[in-house]
Amino acid sequence: MSSRILVEAPGVHRIEAHTPREPGPGEALVTVHAVGICGSDREVYRGSRPEGYVRYPLTPGHEWSGTVTAVGAGVPGALVGRKVVGEGFRNCQVCDRCHAGESTLCTAGYEETGFTRPGAMAATLTLPARLLHALPDDADLTAAALLEPAACAAAAALKAGARPGERVAVVGAGTLGMLAVQFLAALSPAELLVVDTRDDREALSRRFGATGFRLGGAGGTALPDDFDVVIEAAGTPSAARTAASLLRRGGRLVLTGIPAPGADGLDPTALVVRQLEVRTVFGAPPAAWAHAVRVFGAGLLDPLPLVTHELPLTEFARAVELIGAGDPKTGKVLLRP
Repeated sequence: MSSRILVEAPGVHRIEAHTPREPGPGEALVTVHAVGICGSDREVYRGSRPEGYVRYPLTPGHEWSGTVTAVGAGVPGALVGRKVVGEGFRNCQVCDRCHAGESTLCTAGYEETGFTRPGAMAATLTLPARLLHALPDDADLTAAALLEPAACAAAAALKAGARPGERVAVVGAGTLGMLAVQFLAALSPAELLVVDTRDDREALSRRFGATGFRLGGAGGTALPDDFDVVIEAAGTPSAARTAASLLRRGGRLVLTGIPAPGADGLDPTALVVRQLEVRTVFGAPPAAWAHAVRVFGAGLLDPLPLVTHELPLTEFARAVELIGAGDPKTGKVLLRP
């Protein structure tokens, strides 16, 4: 019997029977192969996600991969049998921002798979076919389950606008940071530095293309201040401040984390005086998704080494605990419906 996770309210969930919803016009039915868990899923379970960005009861799951098994009217039949991943943001497609390709800025309001709409922690997922990105036939679907965070990293790399020969850095060596490293490495930088508060990520950083690794935070040494581009991927106020300090005057900073307010965060005066260019990422627009899928298909992006746990849906609670425990041996946790 197929099943799904249902989070009824913060801290309350159950596993129940799941009946696939047949695709309507413009929709596709996907058999889910794997679904990732990230910090935002933990927020959903704990009830700490900001108001308006979650709707209970809910089946979570916004990072996923699968295979199309049926399509509704108006969707090409050739999509059936294809391996796919899918965008989460349910944009309106008619406002100015959507027409500009900035679907994550849709003015119709926030709607996203796994947060306000049913997610992929189930045997199947039915969603608008326009959100799907088809993968090569030989794609590894376990690795592809990380293409949602990869699309966010791709959005950061595209906004950073790094050019070959520039000196670039990434602050934060978690999943998002390690994916950002791979996108930047593909651009042939003169130097690619990773800064993290834990030294156990150095080997993986170098495997993905980093040319250097430095410890930040209280245990670190003085860091350089002459990089052209820095992507912050740690999500803390201190990481944002560290990222800004790494830049040369006039350098480009991209923030991907959503830190809690803190006194040790960015200094607006320093940003202005040093004329830093600051950009931010929240989710990924279609262009970033397309870029991530293309780079993955070309073999330039390898998310699989980031996966440390694959668990059945029945171990949802354990999976949530794993990602919140802070164990350095825990990387990406996947559920396998």
